[in-house]
Amino acid sequence: MSRVLRVRLFWAAAAVFAVAFAAACTGLPRFGTLSHPYGARAIAAAFHQRTANTVSSVNFDQRAFDTLGEESILFAAVLGGLVLLRRARDERLGGVRRGRVLPATRLFGSVLLPITLLTGVYIVAHGQLSPGGGFQGGVILATGLHLAYVAADYGVLKAIRPLAVFDVADAVGAGAFVGLGLVGLAVGAAYLQNVLPLGTFGQLSSGGLVPVINAAVGLEVGSGVVVLLAGFLDQAVEIDSPGEQDNRTGR
Repeated sequence: MSRVLRVRLFWAAAAVFAVAFAAACTGLPRFGTLSHPYGARAIAAAFHQRTANTVSSVNFDQRAFDTLGEESILFAAVLGGLVLLRRARDERLGGVRRGRVLPATRLFGSVLLPITLLTGVYIVAHGQLSPGGGFQGGVILATGLHLAYVAADYGVLKAIRPLAVFDVADAVGAGAFVGLGLVGLAVGAAYLQNVLPLGTFGQLSSGGLVPVINAAVGLEVGSGVVVLLAGFLDQAVEIDSPGEQDNRTGR
């Protein structure tokens, strides 16, 4: 396809999108109005499904199929990043160079690491009750684990981060979301329909399928971020390019 044809195709698609977007905007409520049709329906559905956090109700119940697509995009992005960052044939593992860490930094990281991990678990577990959920909690969990790198060095991080386990956990989390949708089909309902017992509103076990999907997303997001950062850190800290290998051998 020539460059001129690509440009013309772009402008044709942009024109169609602009017309469709403008037409859709004409049906929206006016700014400042008391009428919020989508919000009213979403809140009512959240209360009906005993999910105190309406955002989580939308993400993991009312529009769970959309969230499955978002999680799949993240999984594919991590997989693509690992393919690009994999060790080339002419690259070799070098020794991890230990850096000097200030005592205050070491103390701060050592104290904050367990607190951050506990916060991440709390955010994931309470996603159906309060702001947060699997995506936010997963990122917090991955960030907390890497405080070991800040407070110590890469060797310590590698010791507490068995990469093979996180590889499996990433795949299990992504597959669990897909598998949980089959529960609805098994009882004759729709895919990803919330068919589990809804529990008592405001309790940790409320929301039916929502907290279970939250946990699956937290596992996938946290493990995926850890695996992806491991690829970048390996390239930056541990893997020597051919030029660096020559410098180490004095060539």
